[in-house]
Amino acid sequence: MLLFRNAASNALRRYKGYQLQIPKCFIRKMSLEQAKQVAAYRAVDEYVRNDCIFGVGSGSTVVYAVQRLAERVETEHLKVVCIPTSFQAKQLILKHNLTLGELETNPVIDVTIDGADEVDSNMTLIKGGGGCLLQEKIVAACSKKLIVIADYTKDSQKLGDRYKKGIPIEVVPMAYVPIKNKVIALFGGEIKLRSAIAKAGPVVTDNGNFILDWVFSNQDLDWEKVNTIIKMIPGVVEIGLFVKMCEKAYFGQAEGNVVERSA
Repeated sequence: MLLFRNAASNALRRYKGYQLQIPKCFIRKMSLEQAKQVAAYRAVDEYVRNDCIFGVGSGSTVVYAVQRLAERVETEHLKVVCIPTSFQAKQLILKHNLTLGELETNPVIDVTIDGADEVDSNMTLIKGGGGCLLQEKIVAACSKKLIVIADYTKDSQKLGDRYKKGIPIEVVPMAYVPIKNKVIALFGGEIKLRSAIAKAGPVVTDNGNFILDWVFSNQDLDWEKVNTIIKMIPGVVEIGLFVKMCEKAYFGQAEGNVVERSA
């Protein structure tokens, strides 16, 4: 009985090659954190190789990817150079005693593993809920492969089905009001300046900018065109739309399995 009580351990047993037939009555649904973990472990095991330049994404799911990478570096003696996408990612790399690199000396990255706030059926991503969209997109653009890891709540048919906080737009502080007005005039919806939690005033990104969260009203927009048009507005630094960038996504499920989707 105890063998089947933990859904997370069941998933890992299946993954390591054991063919266990588990009665449904013994399966307990995984927490979101456990779902994130199985997706992250699967991606790291399938994509990280020796002598790899590895882009480290940002967010809660990436914590498990770095954890698994550190385990493999220790046990398999892998040589991996890690390129961070944020202050948080850099601290994770240092915490696990991994090799820290930078784009100046490693301008071409073999693979980046990152999270997402939402992934639609066309593999278009919303990213930037944690405020790291600019550096995340720079590192992704320098990567041969961008792999997304997430739990099942991030898997949608259309953008906006599940993620209701909108698309982040990183902007130069002096321009946030005219950019807000311009985007609403072009595409409708509502925009709010993202407020900080532990300080008075707006969120300030790692790059010294503000973030506008655009809650769009039309889910059928051409996101590639939207991405291009908004980025052309003076003062816009980057937008949290990742269009035609992601090669594969791993979604950890409540039952302990991982659903994969390729572009």
